Amino acid sequence: MFRPKPTSRLILLTLTLLLLVNFLTSIKASEPTTDENEDGELEELLALDEQVEQEDEQEGSSASVRSSEAEVLTKAQRIVLELNHDNTKRVIEGHEFVLVLGYAPWCSRSAELMPQFAEAATSLKELGSPLLLAKLDAERHPKTASSLEIKGFPTLLLFVNGTSQVYTGGFSAEEIVIWARKKTGEPVIRISSVTEAEEFLKKHHIFVVGLFEKFEGPDYEEFVKAAAADNAIQFVGVSNIEVAKVLIPNVKPTNVFLGIVKSEPERYTSYEGTFETDKILQFLDYNKLPLVNKLTETNSARVYSSPIKLQVLVFAEADDFTKFLEPLQDVARQFKSKILFIYIDNTDENLAKPYLTLFGLEESNSTVVTAFDISVNSKYLLESDPTPSNIKEFCSGLLHGTLSSHFKSQPIPDNTNETVQSIVGKTFDDKVLNSHKNVLLEVFTPWCINCETTSKHVEKLAKHFKGLDNLVFARIDVSANEHPKLQVNDYPTLLFYTANDKANPIKLSTKSSLKDLATTINKHLKAKDNVAKEKDNVPKDEL
Repeated sequence: MFRPKPTSRLILLTLTLLLLVNFLTSIKASEPTTDENEDGELEELLALDEQVEQEDEQEGSSASVRSSEAEVLTKAQRIVLELNHDNTKRVIEGHEFVLVLGYAPWCSRSAELMPQFAEAATSLKELGSPLLLAKLDAERHPKTASSLEIKGFPTLLLFVNGTSQVYTGGFSAEEIVIWARKKTGEPVIRISSVTEAEEFLKKHHIFVVGLFEKFEGPDYEEFVKAAAADNAIQFVGVSNIEVAKVLIPNVKPTNVFLGIVKSEPERYTSYEGTFETDKILQFLDYNKLPLVNKLTETNSARVYSSPIKLQVLVFAEADDFTKFLEPLQDVARQFKSKILFIYIDNTDENLAKPYLTLFGLEESNSTVVTAFDISVNSKYLLESDPTPSNIKEFCSGLLHGTLSSHFKSQPIPDNTNETVQSIVGKTFDDKVLNSHKNVLLEVFTPWCINCETTSKHVEKLAKHFKGLDNLVFARIDVSANEHPKLQVNDYPTLLFYTANDKANPIKLSTKSSLKDLATTINKHLKAKDNVAKEKDNVPKDEL
């Protein structure tokens, strides 16, 4: 077999490599744009990779923030001790102060309160509070919940040396902390430096500042008593005017000063009275709420507890109210401490609908301005456009008692050819009180179970007495119509208004038979000829 020499092999390999190099060079020469395209594509790919990397970094950052928040919440929730059947008694009896949250997993309000409760637990621990916060799943441990008298959800109870007290504070983390600190022996926080004051400002939205030359004496004692009696506002005591100015810039350079600070346009309000506990608390009751209060389920109890009897309620959608808020605050400022201003989102059925129903406006989507005088149980409606000037005039009338009370009414109906006429709020005077005829009025509501039977009786009686010109049969739905001289609480009700005494209607029994009702009607009819024919007009038993 022929075996090539090494020299021949080397020459053959060299020729092969030269041919390959020439071939590749010719390809590059004939297609000069290929490198440019590849370079462009490479640049695009690099740019795309860089964009993806940036997006990944951003997502990673967001995920990191979310993770951090979740870790904080998880840590906070771990601070809250989980109670059960075995440890509840031991925990409550083994600690001087225990604040227990009774909840149910399915309760939405419990779910809203839980993170606030956990945040409060973290704050109290950082402050060195002796209070232990604990929670109990009342659905999982019903007997334990019953033993603690937890009946609704959520329920908060404070146990002091094993004895329970009802929680009376707010439901934000800040409010829980304030209430808890006051109930565990710290009604007043003393701040001695500008740095402390600046840090305090970052954490509190509303507080009371007391400036005293010394933390002693009758004025300071009354201040502390007021702080202990109030459940919602943090009281701060300072003895340095420069520190006080950090908290409330308009502080007066006197030996004793008190003022309230709120995080809203009307930020600072000074107290001008004497240092007496009751007077200080009264000052707070009239000044602690914002100029305009947005009503929520969380703050409703606090808003409803206001001693201010005159209230203006504005119903509007959130976007509309945002534009409306500042002008409304300007109006509210002029009636501060005299009229309470409340805003309710009219898309919130739970809060808005009960009020709007009182005015027959439950289907309204536009801005509505109403008012109440709680002292006399009267309500009012602004019927002009809700401009700032009209609202101001409306408020002035409310304050001076010159507004006309509002009574809701359905539209005036067409009673042509009706045997039983429909009466509405707007026609009650004309059709009933000012009518020269006798009127039998059926008072009903759509949800009344027994009203249907009474309505059928009235229809039959109306047909039977159809020939009498001095007798009118009518009915009114009092769920949709009101009148100041129609005060009925039982439904159905039959009222007989005689022609000569409309001020004293006669109440007829709705349980009477048709025959008895007809006899009673005839008895009260004034026309002599009808009285003479009374026996003939008595309906037969089949009625």
